[in-house]
Amino acid sequence: MNEPIHPEVRIGHVHLRVADLERATAFYRDVLGFNVTVYRPDYAFLSAGGYHHHVGLNTWRSEGGTPPPEGHTGLAHFAVLYPDRRELARAVGRLLEHGHPINGAQDHGVSVAVYLSDPDGNGIELCYDRPRQEWFDEKGTPNIKAEPFDPRELLEGLKEPL
Repeated sequence: MNEPIHPEVRIGHVHLRVADLERATAFYRDVLGFNVTVYRPDYAFLSAGGYHHHVGLNTWRSEGGTPPPEGHTGLAHFAVLYPDRRELARAVGRLLEHGHPINGAQDHGVSVAVYLSDPDGNGIELCYDRPRQEWFDEKGTPNIKAEPFDPRELLEGLKEPL
């Protein structure tokens, strides 16, 4: 049976092992703006928009641990998809307000992405997708690229404060 996966399937959440639950929860809550839906001594769930959880954090086998070394397999990053450029700009503004480092930003043609790491070294991509009609050229080839840009450019043209 080689039928493709249903087109409405989505990845519902990411669950991360962290070294310090309080520190990780503060990052996802205060810096990225997620709401805490559950907080227990060894795990926390955070979400946007009332979903049960988009981000799960736990210290079940990682309390006090260190990030995996470079060159090992594991999570490269997970993506947080914003509805539009303005909301991505607001997220970048929050990072800058909190003095959180940004590792880079790229225009991918089909999407625009900002890259960073959480306090445990987990990679995060904050992004928005361009309208679907812009994803392909006239020949049907995906408009995919990787052009670096300064993420502060996203803040240009915002009419109201972040």
